[in-house]
Amino acid sequence: MAKIRVLIVDDHAIVRAGLRMLINPQPDMEVVGEAADGHEALCQAREANPDVLTLDLTMPGGGGLKILERLRQACPQTRVLVLTMHEEPSYLRAVLAAGGTGYVAKSAVDGELLAAIRSVAQGRTFVTINLSEIETHQVLGDRPTRTASAPRAPVQLLSAREQEVLKLLAQGYTNQEVGTRLCLSVKTVETYRARIGDKLGLRSRADLTRYALEMGLLDPGRSSPE
Repeated sequence: MAKIRVLIVDDHAIVRAGLRMLINPQPDMEVVGEAADGHEALCQAREANPDVLTLDLTMPGGGGLKILERLRQACPQTRVLVLTMHEEPSYLRAVLAAGGTGYVAKSAVDGELLAAIRSVAQGRTFVTINLSEIETHQVLGDRPTRTASAPRAPVQLLSAREQEVLKLLAQGYTNQEVGTRLCLSVKTVETYRARIGDKLGLRSRADLTRYALEMGLLDPGRSSPE
């Protein structure tokens, strides 16, 4: 089986070395290059044609978001996994809108990062931060293992309005902000949220976000939150 080819982009040599030591021993992965800035990242990506590129948001040479946009244009087949210290929803929205496929906090455990690489390599979106409580990280070892065969309630169970509410909640908007955008009262938004939870079997904001991502509702090409 072909290995997942990974390009590491981070301006800190120690971080790059740590990621290389984590990734290379994996039987299904290999590091095919490293870069310390945006220009080098573009050159390496064009040359190595990696499956997955890990990218720090705080980078010299234009910043991670600008680099991400240039990478998506130059190497559209490469999936970009952002590895960052930033846990605010606004950063996640910007990354998804720019074409990023994954978003992992640098405080994540090793297994979570490896799971993220495997997930984005298969075309899925992977996010670790909890958008309802930014300080709380979702650690893989603390949650039930999710498999490709695990059934998910179809999004068609939701009405068009419920899908709109779900998308906005998953993007990190508060109930009040959702109500303002959809011209609804906060109480009505809370009612929609409860119905969504009952229909899909989801309760926390993090669960709603993961579901929306897995169902493709937060596809950057279709959703560009402000």
